[in-house]
Amino acid sequence: MMRPITLMTSKPISGVVMRVVALLLLHAVPGAACCAQTVWNDSTTRALVELATRLRAAQLTDTGLTDYHAEAHGYLTFLAQVGQGFVEPPRIVKADELALEVYWRAPNLSKQRIVGRRDTLLLPTDIAYHRDHLGIVQNNFPAIIRLGEGDEVRDVPHPLSRAGLDLYDFAVGDSLRIDMPGRRVNVYEVRVRPKDDRQPRVVGAVYIDRSEGQVVRMALTFTRAALLDNQLEDVSIVLENRLVGSRFWLPSRQEIEIRRTGTWLDYPVRGIIRGRWEIGDYEINKRVPYSMFGSGPEIVQAPQAEQRRHVWSTPRVLDSLPPDVRAVTDADVRRVQAEARALVRAHALQRTRNLALSGRGISDFVRVDRVEGLAFGGGLTQRVGGGVSVAGRARYGIDDRRLKGQGLLEWQSGAGLAVRAFLQRDFREVGDEPERSRVLNSIAAQEFGSDYTDPFDVLSGGLAIENAPPGESLWRLEVAAEQPYSLAVHASPVEGRFLAPIDAQASPRARVTLRRERPSSLWFLGTELRTAVELRGLRSYGSATSCLPSFAECRSEYTTIRGALIADVERPFGRQRILLHTIGGAVGGKGDVIPSTELFYFGGPISGAGYDFHQLVGRAGVSQRVEWRFPVPFVALPLGRFGTIPASATLAPYGQLMAIGGGPVALSRGGQLFSTSVPGGYAAAGVGLLAFFDLVRFDVSRGFRGGRWLFSIDVNSEFWSIL
Repeated sequence: MMRPITLMTSKPISGVVMRVVALLLLHAVPGAACCAQTVWNDSTTRALVELATRLRAAQLTDTGLTDYHAEAHGYLTFLAQVGQGFVEPPRIVKADELALEVYWRAPNLSKQRIVGRRDTLLLPTDIAYHRDHLGIVQNNFPAIIRLGEGDEVRDVPHPLSRAGLDLYDFAVGDSLRIDMPGRRVNVYEVRVRPKDDRQPRVVGAVYIDRSEGQVVRMALTFTRAALLDNQLEDVSIVLENRLVGSRFWLPSRQEIEIRRTGTWLDYPVRGIIRGRWEIGDYEINKRVPYSMFGSGPEIVQAPQAEQRRHVWSTPRVLDSLPPDVRAVTDADVRRVQAEARALVRAHALQRTRNLALSGRGISDFVRVDRVEGLAFGGGLTQRVGGGVSVAGRARYGIDDRRLKGQGLLEWQSGAGLAVRAFLQRDFREVGDEPERSRVLNSIAAQEFGSDYTDPFDVLSGGLAIENAPPGESLWRLEVAAEQPYSLAVHASPVEGRFLAPIDAQASPRARVTLRRERPSSLWFLGTELRTAVELRGLRSYGSATSCLPSFAECRSEYTTIRGALIADVERPFGRQRILLHTIGGAVGGKGDVIPSTELFYFGGPISGAGYDFHQLVGRAGVSQRVEWRFPVPFVALPLGRFGTIPASATLAPYGQLMAIGGGPVALSRGGQLFSTSVPGGYAAAGVGLLAFFDLVRFDVSRGFRGGRWLFSIDVNSEFWSIL
């Protein structure tokens, strides 16, 4: 049942206001309610789509439109997103800003000239866009839809074409009535689904002016069969038109999002091409000459001298880039994808994946540490359909001569819900944050005996439930039974000597963990906030297989509850940023028995600059860093086809304060008791330099209470997860 909505005004409505109001109203009715009332291919709907199809075939000649000239301004951005569930927003790799002159003449002549183009490179890349990504879509696509010059989408029938009338089902979902002085526009939302979703087709909705059959808006995605590259995750299009000259519905705003997800290893890496266009300044029926269209491609570039003369509204591309460009998925595109999932089978939109090599990062394949020495590993993942996958991983250490492994059975929905059953025998780290990337740690451990890992062995099995809707917080609940074991040093470095790992109390125990991760997003007073909060409970049962000196009278029974927080707050001020990084928490339990694996450890480049690795230990603690980042001149270095390293770097002076509380604790390493830090405050200061696209960081720091001068070099911590 249609529900008309009336908008009445005594003043003319601009195209921008009309678009905003229309979008709000068109999405006011919940999708589930609409779909429950959907009637496909009724006579009214068929008459409407046939009218729109005839009008498109006539190329608008009956409306009196013979030609037009318009100006278009847009952005083409390439973004990268990494991590399980793609929780964190994409990172901009390259951004282009373009200015176009757009020409059209009946019946089907189109030409677009790029009269201004500038870009900025934030990470090295050799990406080259297809020509049709550099311009807008005219006439709401021809009868056969192609994208990426036919490399991404090719030969997909348009739903409002003669062939499309027989290949798609149509249903009216909602209606909108806009009343303007002397004009009433009734727009119907027409849902579109393919009769055979195994074929190359579109899915989504078109919005049609009921009286004239003009297309007001299109919001479409594509079936799996339409995407020619198997790495393509999805392609979504939103085309919006506005009323020009009170008669003609012409392009106003367009968005395209192309997402590719890599299958290298088991670590998700997604590349996103996102195009956004605003079209305006129309001149109607000004007799655009035929010579303007000529031969050759539709989209051409003006001479470089002309492009350089173009005047931009801001000094830099990044200054004018829309603030939501780093969203995981644009809101309009997200609605298109949700609509598509409701209209066709999930299988019609998903890629098929077979047996594949898997790993959570490079170090899953090769690493060096004090326990294993040189270790080799890998894994396999088999997706069996219906969202179900089976995975197995294994790793073997040359020096400890032991095999570690994990088996995983997982079901995952398209909306981000996952259920996993696992059984594993592998290492786990004490502490809440890594202090160094795995790759750099392997080099430092092998050459200098500097190992910033503190592992203990765990045999565990359990069940995990995770919910990570795109762009929203991740929630994970995990229940497991496990048996920890202590580890020993087996490797020998080229220079120096390894410190023994922390001894773990070997009592079987039950563990319940609840974790929430909030991705980076806008927060209070223009800041960006990212948090990870974890609550963990342990209950031992049975007898310990060994006694530790740190456990008085070898008591093995304990119950503990541990809460931890990691938070990052950033506030930009032009090209400068203030960063706050916080790590903190506390652990308590029944009696005085707190396992060493549950304590809080600080010390190292991240949690305690200027102090040795895990030098500061307590039952409660907090580490607070304040860092100021600003650009400084640097040497520009050419990278060939991957661009040029900018002639600037980022200087980052910082101060850090750590506080340890909860009373003294006794720890042992390699069976030997050692004294831990005295409760209280510990201060440090340092300066960092981020260079080479901010990919590499150099740090010098000094701890003021039992600390020392420390120097470190590493990859930017944003990329540690893939190393």
